[in-house]
Amino acid sequence: MKKLILSQVGRYCPHEPKAKPFSSLFHSSYLSTSDSNPFVPIQPVSYPVKPKEENKNANENENQELTREDIRYVKDAVSSHPSTRVAPLPEYKKEAQDQEIEGETRKIEAIRFRRVVEEEETVAVPFPRLIKPVKKETRPLFDLADAIKQLKANARTTFDETVEAHVRLGIPKSRSDLIVRGTLSLPHGGKKVLRIAVFAEGADADEARAAGADVVGGTDLIDQIARDGKIDFDKCFTTTQIFPRVVKLARILNRHGLMPDAKQGTVVKDVSRAVKQAKLNQIKFKMDKTSIVHVGLGKVSFSEESLRENVGAFMNAILQAKPAGLKKTSKYAGYVNTVHICSTMGPGFPVSIQSLSKAVDHYNKVHLKSPA
Repeated sequence: MKKLILSQVGRYCPHEPKAKPFSSLFHSSYLSTSDSNPFVPIQPVSYPVKPKEENKNANENENQELTREDIRYVKDAVSSHPSTRVAPLPEYKKEAQDQEIEGETRKIEAIRFRRVVEEEETVAVPFPRLIKPVKKETRPLFDLADAIKQLKANARTTFDETVEAHVRLGIPKSRSDLIVRGTLSLPHGGKKVLRIAVFAEGADADEARAAGADVVGGTDLIDQIARDGKIDFDKCFTTTQIFPRVVKLARILNRHGLMPDAKQGTVVKDVSRAVKQAKLNQIKFKMDKTSIVHVGLGKVSFSEESLRENVGAFMNAILQAKPAGLKKTSKYAGYVNTVHICSTMGPGFPVSIQSLSKAVDHYNKVHLKSPA
């Protein structure tokens, strides 16, 4: 066995190794211990493995203890608590989620578009047909005499109701320059007696008293009203000479709607004529913003013939107040659209234009002695 080992050694070690210090001592001691063995035994030698140089940063990271807050921002950190894991924050997956959501929305929109296209293809459009507009039921027109009879029959209140007339004119609302206004004396006035006051001096004051004015005065009457603030008359007139002094009563007279005005015909030169017409129970009418004229023409207690003549007088005044700028209209057509009469608490009755024209002709023949 020893020979075999030595032969193997000789094969791989042809040259003798250099002599090392202390080799003689080692050899002599070995020979002394084993005199019988002439050959030197080979002992195995092992060398320690040289450690690899590690990164200082890695050593520092290993030595440094990471907190749970720090681990959230380290990609491949060793978990100090293997039993617990921290879920990734939502902002890490925001871009991926947004892309997924956009993809899903595109799919949904595509599906909806396909459905709409399929529905449009499958729906059969019906052939259009004409639909007749629903017309409101128009009330039948009454003759003026029949309308007055119906009006008196439907007046069932305990007081004497006023007979009213409402005329819708064919004047556009935008034409503010076309105004219908005027005054008229009813052939059959009311039972109320009006008290007339006249602000005048000298001969005009004497004429007013002779015509039947109830209150006549000049500066003394103006001072009395300004001092007391009391008014005991229903209508007042003034002459053009004394009108500047009446202006200081504007606050008191306007409170009762009695302030004289030239447009309303209460600032006059002929005092006698104005007082006589006022005693005849004159009424005023004016078109409102909706092109309708409202006026009272008597009481329900009046006879049918008296009411018919009052309506004729009113329609005659409406025709005389027709604006000159209203073109392309005949006597009634295009100017007077509808006429209704009613009592204070009763229903309205539409009146035909033909019967109103006859009432106007009758009024002109009896009272004015001349056709309209």
